Amino acid sequence: MSGQKPNVLVLPGYQNSGAGHWQTRWEALDPSFVRVRMSDWDHPSRDAWCRTLDAAVAAADSPVVFAAHSLGCLTVVFWATRYASAAQLAKVAGALLVAVPDPSGPRFPQDASGFAPVPLVRLPFASIVVASSDDPYGGVPFSQMCANAWGSRWIDIGPRGHINADSGLGDWDEGRRWLTSPGERR
Repeated sequence: MSGQKPNVLVLPGYQNSGAGHWQTRWEALDPSFVRVRMSDWDHPSRDAWCRTLDAAVAAADSPVVFAAHSLGCLTVVFWATRYASAAQLAKVAGALLVAVPDPSGPRFPQDASGFAPVPLVRLPFASIVVASSDDPYGGVPFSQMCANAWGSRWIDIGPRGHINADSGLGDWDEGRRWLTSPGERR
């Protein structure tokens, strides 16, 4: 990648991220953070979400980094492994994948379609998977399995629920530091 500052593509999960969510707060703090606007936040379709992400990456005029939460994480992984061209992948500097949900879990949204089975192949860019020890949508074993398969660094932040607005993270400075330094691929 060139020395350009990357654009951060913010990928919320099911039902979008509200005012108190760390993703929304990051956007308010830095204009280089741009939310990828999905056509239907309440009835996610893998194909529609991945095509929307593909258009956002195509429109970026500098390298991109993904700040993904929940279903946004699965969107990044499906896009990278099944939708993206080599030219599109070359634009990606890294990804922060927070609170990866398990599509086979009992709390996975019934309205979401096409997100299973999760691709368990190495991602073509550096990434970090951040997990909570008490996430009701994806447990530690699932997130560790994903991180290992994707070649991602894995971080457990302890009992923080679904790592959303209810987790009390505020501006989540630690997450922003991880985002700016996804590290080397494993």
